[in-house]
Amino acid sequence: MCSFDDRCRDQKGMIYMKQYNRILFVAESGTSRAPMAAGILSEYTLKHPVTIECRGLVVLFPEPLNQKAEAVMISNGINWENFTSTQLEDEDFTDDTLVLTMEHSQLEKIFEKYPSAREENVYVLTELVGDELEILDPYGGSLQSYGLCYETMRKSIIKLVKLLNEGE
Repeated sequence: MCSFDDRCRDQKGMIYMKQYNRILFVAESGTSRAPMAAGILSEYTLKHPVTIECRGLVVLFPEPLNQKAEAVMISNGINWENFTSTQLEDEDFTDDTLVLTMEHSQLEKIFEKYPSAREENVYVLTELVGDELEILDPYGGSLQSYGLCYETMRKSIIKLVKLLNEGE
């Protein structure tokens, strides 16, 4: 698998970012990290308007937002009423969609399960923005664990916003 730098450098070695019309955040169940990431990104202004959504790798039936994730989002001014998780589908992978996972293992699952997934459109969020650590799953942890997850994600998403806006 290529890294972001390998896939997104022009002939002069300058990093570039393709323009996307849709960004999908993907995590395991699609009830905590993915909606938190989508909620965080939706709070920022992008030069090019994009649709921001989230999906789960394993969604047996639509579930509401994890209560601790929701509490952290609300405490940060993000309110996603009536949210329900949605299963990632092969049709979600289009040329103008950027798919961002929370962990490398999720990226690998995507390439194993979805024939339409393309290497140039699917990344681990933290790898894309140059952060070293993955966004760990706070599931089963305390409210503080969800808060730390949110803050870690927010820092990576601020870098993502800069990357997307510079790519214009």
